[in-house]
This record gives sequence, structure tokens and C-alpha cells, in this order.
Amino acid sequence: MSILRRLAIPALLSGGMVAPFAAVSLVTAAHASEIKHVVNNIPVTSYDIARRSAFMKLQRRNGSASEAMIEQALQMSEVARLRINIPDKQVDDAYARFASGNKLGVAQLDQILAQSGVTKQHFKDYIRAQIGWNQALGARARSEGRISEQDAVQRMLQKGGQKPTATEYMLQQVIFVLPASERNARMATRKREAEAMRARFSGCDTTREFARGLIDVTVRDLGRIVAPELPPDWEAPIKATQPGKATPVRETDRGVEFIGICSTREVSDDRVARMVFQNEAAEDGKVDELAKKYMDELRKNARIVNR
Repeated sequence: MSILRRLAIPALLSGGMVAPFAAVSLVTAAHASEIKHVVNNIPVTSYDIARRSAFMKLQRRNGSASEAMIEQALQMSEVARLRINIPDKQVDDAYARFASGNKLGVAQLDQILAQSGVTKQHFKDYIRAQIGWNQALGARARSEGRISEQDAVQRMLQKGGQKPTATEYMLQQVIFVLPASERNARMATRKREAEAMRARFSGCDTTREFARGLIDVTVRDLGRIVAPELPPDWEAPIKATQPGKATPVRETDRGVEFIGICSTREVSDDRVARMVFQNEAAEDGKVDELAKKYMDELRKNARIVNR
């Protein structure tokens, strides 16, 4: 579900800027911060709760700000367990799109959030949690809706559909490894090195030759991957890249990476039918019901300490 659809945009913008006195009172109270809850070792402070309360007022949404922050902590704990990585750039891009979609500049949105007591960082933390949670929900929906390839084909044919086709990609991943302790000092240099190698990329046969002599560069053959199986954070750049070319360079938790598109072809088989059917079921199914069931499960198994 889109982040933008989940926000009450008119409420966020109605009445223009929030009165300065209201903003000052919220922020001042929030700075007297103390830990109120610990959720799977993730602290939830009074400052977090105050900002979420201000956010919910902008959304004209009722409910407990404390419970909303506990739920977000549960979501982020699950995202970490599943090793879902949400790059800062993805969050920044979503923030900018939200501003643009509401006919605002990023600086204007910053100001609205600051004056309302929400703050830019709190909103970005919310965006990050929503992106990660949606990916976790998608994975759960696909796993719970798993059916055999033959069943998927039969269900599609019964509905009057045809066996679907999908693009199959032969991919190669190139990682310029960068330890966390060296990211600030060496990121710009590693990006230049990766950009130089990407510019020379003309197919997967010569990648290892180009990488020879470079320090801490890993080349991985990812094999054949059908479009519905593409990782969400790489899906758009891969689909936008022609065979024999490479995706734009990206920062990741491993360092700097790009993916080479060795070749593509259209395939139509029972495996594709199963994946397409499961994706459609995840999109058309009872998402809210699944989310509630998933959250209830996380809450039941969580370690929540109230201070």
C-alpha cells in the first residue's frame, strides 16, 4: 500500500502553517525525553511519542500515540529480522515525492513538519517503517498464498485467462566492498571507481577481467531471475536497463553496487503462472486482515517492557 495513500494529505496541509506557540510547546515537552517502552530492545521514548502525537493530529487520526510507536518498533524489529534493507536514498526520494505530490518544495515540507512538532526525521522514520513493513507483508502474503504451479495455471485458465509471460533476466552483481568504518572517508572514491567500471560494462563476459587488479571488488553471477522475483529495491533500475548495460551505481549496506544485465528473454511456463498468481493474490487479497494477523503474531512473541 502506498505511503501517500495512507496519509490524510488535506489534514496535513489544512490551515497552512501550524501556530508557532503550538509547535514550541510540543517540541519543548518532547525534549524532556525518557524511555517509556522497550520493544525487542528498541527503545520508545517520550520524545518519540510526542512527535507521533503531533503527527496524528495533523492526520486528524484518533488513537494512542504510544501504541502507534510500539507498533512501529515491532515492524522495524521484523524488518531487521528479515534483513530487509531500506537505503537512505529510497526514503529521501519518497519524502521528496510526497512534497511534490502536495505541491510543496522539500524545504516547505521541512518547515511544516518542524512547526507542527512532528519534525522531518520523525516523518522519514515513519516512511522507512512503512516501506519495510510493506515488503515484509508482501513476503508473508506470497508465502501464505503459495500454491503449486499446476494449480495456478488451472485457476488462471478457469478465469478465462491465458498462461502469462514474463521477462527472464540473466544478471551479474558487482560490489565495491566498503566497511562501515570507512564509509565516510572512502565513499566518494569508491563511487568513482564503480562509475568508471560501469561505463566500461558491455556484457557479463568481461566483467571479471575489468575487476582484476581492483581492490575489494566482488563479481557475483546471479543467474536467471524472472521479473516477479526481482528484489524490490533493484526492480525499477533493472527493468529500465537494456541488455548489455548496467544499472546506475547505488550505495548499499555492503558498499557501492551495480547490476549488469547479461541478457533477457520472454518466458511462459507454469512457474511464471504461479508467481503471477501469487502476486495478484497478494495485491487483491485481504491485505488489512493479513497485516492485523501478522502484527498480532509479532506482538504475542515480542519482548515489550513498559517503564
